[in-house]
Amino acid sequence: MIEHGAAAPTVVIADDHAMIREGLRMILERQGIRVVGEASDGAAAVRNARALRPDVVLMDLRMPGTDGIAATQQVVGEGLAEVLVLTSFDEDELVFSAIRAGAAGFLLKTTEAVPLADAVRRVAAGEGALDPRVTRRALAALANAPAPEHATPQLAGLELLTDREREVLTALAAGDSNSRIGVRLGIALPTVKTHVSSILTKLGAESRTHAVAMLRAAGPARGVSPVE
Repeated sequence: MIEHGAAAPTVVIADDHAMIREGLRMILERQGIRVVGEASDGAAAVRNARALRPDVVLMDLRMPGTDGIAATQQVVGEGLAEVLVLTSFDEDELVFSAIRAGAAGFLLKTTEAVPLADAVRRVAAGEGALDPRVTRRALAALANAPAPEHATPQLAGLELLTDREREVLTALAAGDSNSRIGVRLGIALPTVKTHVSSILTKLGAESRTHAVAMLRAAGPARGVSPVE
């Protein structure tokens, strides 16, 4: 859910093609989103994220030098910004690599202007955004993954969650933003952020999207039910 009246999100565009960066800037600015910087490779994306502290880095994956996966891991790991991947490639391994690196969303470059801007706003608000064309394949791959011989790390992590953290994780799986979770559970926004941070630590997850994927892979567990 996007909060009405919220300030326009700020974005750094990372893509190795200048014409694509220019086109994305025009699209986003026409949709009321502020583009505060550009980067032609992953290393520059990280530097700009450190300097500019945007809400979102719109990240290509296939770039020379430091690629988008490595850059995403650095940006998210340092808490510099949320990352929304925008790529021409939708191979399953790229999707999973981006999620493992901490990306909050994954879109294809054929995405239209309005859905792209909406995804940027959702990611800036703490939600996730996954292109419908890859969602089904991604979930199918998780469902068909072979079960390990011993208890999975996510199951062990789920056992450590408090009752409130279970409620927050369920809300994350429903796609709620931090603000919406606060309203739903009657808790302050900083408290929501603290719970989310604790959930990620206990599950060993790189991002909210990764935590939800782990929840879905684990199946129903101790009162935490994946949202269909």
